[in-house]
Amino acid sequence: MNTGVKITAFAAALAATFGTAYGVGKGVGPVEEPKKAGHGDHAAAPSKSADGHAGHEEGAATDASAAADIPGGLQVSQDGYTLAMETPKPAVGKSVLKFSIKDAAGKKVTAFTTEHGKELHFIVASRDLGTFRHLHPVKAADGTWTTPVDLPAAGGYKAFADFKPAAPGAKGITLGADLAVPGAYAPKPLAAVNRTATVDGYQVRLGGTLNPGKAGELRLTVTKAGKPVTDLEPYLGAYGHLVALRDGDLAYLHVHPNEGGPGPDVSFTATAPSAGAYRLFLDFQHQGKVRTAAFTVTAGATGTPAEAPAPAAGEATHDAGGHEHG
Repeated sequence: MNTGVKITAFAAALAATFGTAYGVGKGVGPVEEPKKAGHGDHAAAPSKSADGHAGHEEGAATDASAAADIPGGLQVSQDGYTLAMETPKPAVGKSVLKFSIKDAAGKKVTAFTTEHGKELHFIVASRDLGTFRHLHPVKAADGTWTTPVDLPAAGGYKAFADFKPAAPGAKGITLGADLAVPGAYAPKPLAAVNRTATVDGYQVRLGGTLNPGKAGELRLTVTKAGKPVTDLEPYLGAYGHLVALRDGDLAYLHVHPNEGGPGPDVSFTATAPSAGAYRLFLDFQHQGKVRTAAFTVTAGATGTPAEAPAPAAGEATHDAGGHEHG
């Protein structure tokens, strides 16, 4: 995998984005093409005249709104808000990240709308999608957010801030910013496609498909010692919390089930913006502890992929888990 992939015109041209999450018991119906990525809506892309130039018909969007019509997390600035990292080069191992959300005037935003139990959701993932950290930063009075983090190796990472400003009419936004951890760096390949993941003695099985441009159900089933776990505990207002990242540019999807629980099944409905490989990270809580199960899936693939063999003793594995609180 190319860990240094930059956002190109191809990524900016993607008009489709991930679908909306639905809870267990919801029917899977047709999904219209979303108007924007993230939580809010954008106007349609500008129309083009016969010569290929953008037109100015009544109701046509501006070039700026068209540029924002891409999957979440691919922009550091959107809708007048910017993710400003004060610590863009954290050290290997334990360190502290500081950042803020700035408005169009360059002032730090201090008021946010609480969604899924938090004013802001913050994720850090390595470019090879081997490391995933769901962090819970603390906000100071001046709008500076701080969180400890443990990053296991040097290399490229990306930070995602998923939030909704409290300003009237504000919409939900997911912004992304690059992080660089100095040191010797050896890129790893994307983890092999898998339908089961084991974490702390729990086994999580992924069922369903992730389809490009079409809704598909993802059902995750949690068991322990061969028995279904039927007493999952709410975490961030739901019995499961799912983040999906696209291989290459790390386009971001943050979804929650609306109904169902308390296990063993947690269900989502999602639409991939394109064919290709994706990494899914499911957070679930049981007996007071949050755990993360990670999967690699291929959107647009035909048939059911075979499971990857378990790593041999001593073989390096990916560091998918991680929940740290400020």
